[in-house]
Amino acid sequence: MADPSTYRPAPGSIPVEPGVYRFSDATGRVIYVGKAKSLRSRLSSYFQDLSALHPRTLAMVTTAAKVEWTVVRTEVEALQLEYSWIKEFDPRFNVRYRDDKSYPYLAVTLNEEYPRALVMRGAKKRGVRYFGPYAHAWAIRETLDQLLRVFPIRSCSKGVFNRSRQIGRPCLLGYIGKCSAPCVERVSAAEHREIVEDLVAFLDGKTSTYVKRLEREMKAAAADLDFERAARLRDDIAALERAMEANAVVLGDGTDADVVALAEDPLEVAVQIFYVRGGRVRGQRGWVADKADDAPAGELVERFLLQLYGELGGEAVPREIIVPSLPADADEAQALRELLSELRGAKVDLRIPVRGDKRALMETVARNAAQTLALHKTKRASDLTTRSRALEEIQEALELDEPPLRVECYDISNLAGTEVVGSMVVFEDGLPRKSEYRKFSVRGVDGTDDVASIREVLRRRFRRMNGEQAADNAPVVESDDDPTPRPSRIDPDTGRPRKFAYVPGLVVVDGGQPQVNAARQAMDESGVPDIPVVGLAKRLEEVWLPDTDYPVILPRTSEGLYLLQRVRDEAHRFAITFHRQRRSKSMTDSVLDAIPGLGPARRKALLAHFGSLKKLRAATPDEISQVKGIGPALAETIAEALAQGQPARSVNTATGEIIEG
Repeated sequence: MADPSTYRPAPGSIPVEPGVYRFSDATGRVIYVGKAKSLRSRLSSYFQDLSALHPRTLAMVTTAAKVEWTVVRTEVEALQLEYSWIKEFDPRFNVRYRDDKSYPYLAVTLNEEYPRALVMRGAKKRGVRYFGPYAHAWAIRETLDQLLRVFPIRSCSKGVFNRSRQIGRPCLLGYIGKCSAPCVERVSAAEHREIVEDLVAFLDGKTSTYVKRLEREMKAAAADLDFERAARLRDDIAALERAMEANAVVLGDGTDADVVALAEDPLEVAVQIFYVRGGRVRGQRGWVADKADDAPAGELVERFLLQLYGELGGEAVPREIIVPSLPADADEAQALRELLSELRGAKVDLRIPVRGDKRALMETVARNAAQTLALHKTKRASDLTTRSRALEEIQEALELDEPPLRVECYDISNLAGTEVVGSMVVFEDGLPRKSEYRKFSVRGVDGTDDVASIREVLRRRFRRMNGEQAADNAPVVESDDDPTPRPSRIDPDTGRPRKFAYVPGLVVVDGGQPQVNAARQAMDESGVPDIPVVGLAKRLEEVWLPDTDYPVILPRTSEGLYLLQRVRDEAHRFAITFHRQRRSKSMTDSVLDAIPGLGPARRKALLAHFGSLKKLRAATPDEISQVKGIGPALAETIAEALAQGQPARSVNTATGEIIEG
């Protein structure tokens, strides 16, 4: 544990101007980034009596070994620099509003020739319109099922769409009227896109306009005695009304807004956000995060908005954002408005509701946040304390100088010595840091020798660490505006922060004394003899140290043992997953490799077209011949070879002649 007084800046050396500061640990890794209207006032607060600090602030200042700052001219510049540093360095003591689950969206792929509607999770893609998020995927499918009756756009996968085009018959949805079947040219691409645009407009909140249009068409059809069309339009209107019932009107003025509310205690903060489009709630999300300091609610809101819209992009910023509070300083609040407006490309109104519908909706969102925090506390009442106790128990049992805040674990997976792979998982502060997991393909060693494989993986990992630390220590000028040379934290090849440069507090390997000794040897050869390493053997869960005759036995109820087991099991899971992926790919390649006339480019084209070897086996020669580069003769050979499990005849690729036998 470091003493903050050892790196406290000299009195009077901290400027009074606004700026952004960052704390770094002894290895140079940035662990906290913040901004201040007055750097001197803010930084001085970190070097007061330790007993008066917030628990996470105390942990941060005692982990840090250095503090640096950059002076800026305006509050907007401070916000921009703070956000860019948080993205660049990913400091572990900053509040991270990261959800514990992936919310589904209703997506419309406008970037395709024939757009389709589908349920989508994960990172957003350019050219795709997203609506939501929703709490459950079934809610999207239920709504989409109602809408497809009125807006019969494509909802099938690329494989199903291409197959229908090849055979000249639509899928079931085309027969029952829930798809306009552009695959068989019932409608042209332009007509299909018009239907898609109507659906997007409806989902954007322009519901009354479309319903009124359908009502006029229904009355006109009835007046023309076309009762069949009138009945169909009547049913379409009913389907739209059922779809709209799920989203009641909450703002009568048809506002597009995001409504944000917080619920906090001294250690954690819960955030809820309702997405209101066209006056209706179109989606909802929630987060619970550890508080890094005693920041007021207005500053917490500011951090949340920067992270949320910085990750989602300017398209996600609505015209109005309703919040429970704003930064107390008027200049900071105005800077936040300007930055959000810059992201959106148009004016953004940040508002604290006082009365009326917006105030009532804010109270509803706040109740949801409070319930989320209460439920989180019920589930993880002692989680922070438990993690701290686990790290302290490991420190005491292994006689380490300090708790291992970063634990790395390695495992090897293979099948009878083939497709040997290694895994590296990372836990920081007792929690998995999945962005820093790594995979290794092990070559040049006997596949059945786990000890040699462990040695190879550890040698590669720590040689990378030494190389990246050397690169980090090479001073570079980051910009023309700031000519001060600083260590580069960004990999020039990937544009991302370097990952292998971080030094673990403890290395764990899956295995007993042979694996531990091999890991120790590899680390000594790589020039990192000071990093502690242990092995966790599965049979009796003993903890082995290098060159010892007897293991360390932790109590079966020990939180420290439980944490080591979690780390080991996660490394095992990650290694097996990677091994299965490699094995599946190699099996597919080996089957197709045996077919004469089928080179790498054609194999890739086949798998891209059909999606899997199973679907390729089920395809007919005519379907296979539709793939670019595959002629009728070669298609016959492929189909026959896959049906028999081996090629039965070959093809003269120059003439296309089939050679029997």
